Amino acid sequence: MDNELELFRDNVRRFLEEEVAPNYDQWEREEILPRSLWERMGDAGLLCVDMPEEYGGAGAPFAFTCAVIEEVARAGYGALASNLSVHSDIAAPYILHLGSDAQKAHYLPRMAAGQCVGAIAMTEPGAGSDLQGARTRAQTDGDGYRINGQKTFITNGQHANVIVTFTKTDPDAGSRGTTLFLVDSEMPGFSRGRNLEKIGQHAADTSELFFADVAVPADAVLGRVGNGFGHLMDELPRERLVLAVSAVAAAEGMLDLTIDYVRERKAFGKPLSAQQNTRFEIARMKTDVEVHRAYLEQCKQRFADGDFDVAGAAMAKYTTTEMQCRVADGCLQLFGGYGYMREYPIARHYVDARVQRIYGGTSEIMKEIVARSLL
Repeated sequence: MDNELELFRDNVRRFLEEEVAPNYDQWEREEILPRSLWERMGDAGLLCVDMPEEYGGAGAPFAFTCAVIEEVARAGYGALASNLSVHSDIAAPYILHLGSDAQKAHYLPRMAAGQCVGAIAMTEPGAGSDLQGARTRAQTDGDGYRINGQKTFITNGQHANVIVTFTKTDPDAGSRGTTLFLVDSEMPGFSRGRNLEKIGQHAADTSELFFADVAVPADAVLGRVGNGFGHLMDELPRERLVLAVSAVAAAEGMLDLTIDYVRERKAFGKPLSAQQNTRFEIARMKTDVEVHRAYLEQCKQRFADGDFDVAGAAMAKYTTTEMQCRVADGCLQLFGGYGYMREYPIARHYVDARVQRIYGGTSEIMKEIVARSLL
């Protein structure tokens, strides 16, 4: 499998060099990826890689879908890594694991082909990491439901064709009164707000979504009625592990850029790489990255073996994203004033990294999850 994985990585790198690298700066300025990129990624076999072949995927091991995210993140395309992970590693697995045969047959082949973009709508203006405060409501209406509410900070929000939507179906039942729905973007009453302006990941479409009496049939329920929160808990380990995958790969990419730079840049008559402070900082960051790479590989294997729990995912997400931000800061510092210039890739790495400690559950929430598993 190692040879096959390396060949696949080469294909991912080639796609990025040919299709992404020449255009990414322009997409960042436009603050959105082109919709056509999704179908090109689908044609190249980069979407939903570990999904079964019967649904359009390659049926590959989990390591292959990680390879896509790793190469994208290492190259410094944080917005694309974010959009890809939501589509292939969050929305699609929800449908694969919870969907009916009809739902899977309808959505998954089109998602693998890039013809249908997936999003997940959990966060609301008044409910982020704590979903108990969600107010989006799905009320029974004849044989179906009507959904009313608002979501925000939704990745893939402008391009999404299907949205896994977290709702309250029984506001008095706490976590047992929540339900997931598959909402098509063409349904009457569904609308998108503006593409939100962010300090980083500019090319990632991040949007407000509005549900105004959106009528959905009973077969739009994803999983079981009343078990929305439980379904989220089941799927969060993969989501948080993929964020950890992105974090470590991005840190590796930043460190490579910085090592090349300090070898070439001179100060006080000799290369920065000859300065003790530079050497010690590079050594510190390299150690940080390598330790987290080793831990990440352990987590990936545990996930592949079906032995990766919520607390383990929280630890992985927490420690790797904190490390990513440390490395981003340390690398930018070694670039000096040039690191603050947008034309240097390290600047984009830096601003793209900051959200990693927030989305998918903040670092503070991750620590609480770990603590609850121990105390």
